[in-house]
Amino acid sequence: MPANREPTGVRKVLGIAGVAAAAWLILVLLAAVFQRQLIYLPSTATPAPPSDVEEVEFTTTDDLTLSAWLLGVEDPVSTVIVFPGNAGNRELRLPLARGLVERGHAVLLLDYRGYGGNPGAPSEQGLLRDAAAVREYLATRGDVDEASIVYLGESIGSGVASGLAAQVPPAALVLRSPFPELADVGRSAYPFLPVRTLLRDRFPVTRDLASYDGPILVVAGDADRIVPSRLSSRVAQEAGAHLVEIEGAGHNDLVLLSGARYLDAVDTFLRASVPAAAR
Repeated sequence: MPANREPTGVRKVLGIAGVAAAAWLILVLLAAVFQRQLIYLPSTATPAPPSDVEEVEFTTTDDLTLSAWLLGVEDPVSTVIVFPGNAGNRELRLPLARGLVERGHAVLLLDYRGYGGNPGAPSEQGLLRDAAAVREYLATRGDVDEASIVYLGESIGSGVASGLAAQVPPAALVLRSPFPELADVGRSAYPFLPVRTLLRDRFPVTRDLASYDGPILVVAGDADRIVPSRLSSRVAQEAGAHLVEIEGAGHNDLVLLSGARYLDAVDTFLRASVPAAAR
């Protein structure tokens, strides 16, 4: 009798292990197939433009016509292109834009393809095309000095801003809640999945920053659970950037989206970084 018990117990253990392995493989398969639905969370509705914005349009190299909002000021310190995070649309960034306008900066609020009524579907390559197109559009405007154009990337937008900076350097670069590469965020959130192997969209921030030698400001919240502040700190350290950490701020807290300390830090940094001749 005891001799028969051990094989039965072993079979049960093997059966449980087999079910667990099958469930894990299904989870991996689902993550691989639907990864972009997990990464990109667009608000697809077209936002109504308020009275203080200029609606602008530009065309990407793959023939998508995208809409954006421009908030201008007279004799701006800089013109800031905001590369947003993975959720919402440009309407949600209005408090950020208005706060920068109050401090003397013109702001262009970009919506990527698939966001804010724009055609197309988001991907790393697509977002980088959108970024290059909006930068090229700004360069054609007579009221924008190219030497004053700066990039501000939020979260996944830090990957977009860094990728563009490696190709078309701005006067200065602001990265809010950046990560060394997107896989680091995925591994933090899903430690049980082979994220680095599965990911198609990489956003290699630190690699791209190695090709940019201009001034960089990194802003992070020390209570951020989506992009842990240790990841943002690593970006700042490897890029030789100035780091501002906001105590008690989580990833989507207002203080880290458009709070006075954040805006003041950006304003101070840009006034010190943008060439006086461009103002």
